[in-house]
Amino acid sequence: MSDILLIHGSCHGAWCYEGLITELTGLGHNARAIDLPGAGQDTTPYPAVTLDSYAEAICDALGPRTLLLGHSAAGFAITAAAERRPERIARLVYLCAYVPAPGRTMLDLRRAQARQPLSGALVKRDDGLSYTLRPEVAARVFYQDCSEEQRRFALARLGPQPIAPQSAVVRVSDASQSLPRSYILCRDDQTIPPEFQAQMTADWPREDVHVFDAGHSPFLAAPAALAALIDRLAET
Repeated sequence: MSDILLIHGSCHGAWCYEGLITELTGLGHNARAIDLPGAGQDTTPYPAVTLDSYAEAICDALGPRTLLLGHSAAGFAITAAAERRPERIARLVYLCAYVPAPGRTMLDLRRAQARQPLSGALVKRDDGLSYTLRPEVAARVFYQDCSEEQRRFALARLGPQPIAPQSAVVRVSDASQSLPRSYILCRDDQTIPPEFQAQMTADWPREDVHVFDAGHSPFLAAPAALAALIDRLAET
């Protein structure tokens, strides 16, 4: 049995992992998810939401030896947590996630993509501190391979995304880079182009990059298959 902590990406919350947690629990793991500050049921005001606050929340939720998975934008959050508490992390798993690069923010990486599936999809809110995603675009880029019921479930729960954590640079050192790391590259991803995921992991050992036949939200579209893959990663 492994202790598994699941971290959500932009505009999501712990709710998105309900099905995956059920599957992982069925395989004998202690699987759980948290709401990052300012997301889901967490009421942290947006001016207080930073990449550091993300890292602190994750570190507070770690067990003695935890497999830490981050989806999409959470690639930065799990790396920031690993820089602080590497001794409590058994493995980092990047699920179609942005992999931090020295001196670059998550927004820098998104702008560096040759293709921009989210062009025109983000709406900055009046507070100037957060953005939302147009629902019709979210259905297409996040959930195109999900059932209609799954799309309705997710779209009803999407929330604003604080901008500050995505405009911050994460320190990258041996503390996080020497940990066992795995990348799950989603072949049909309509949010982070698969070719950009391949570019971010071009210098990773091939055995640490796992191609998965799904779009950007496999925890909804294919929770059993995703759980089976995570189970294999937890065994290594």
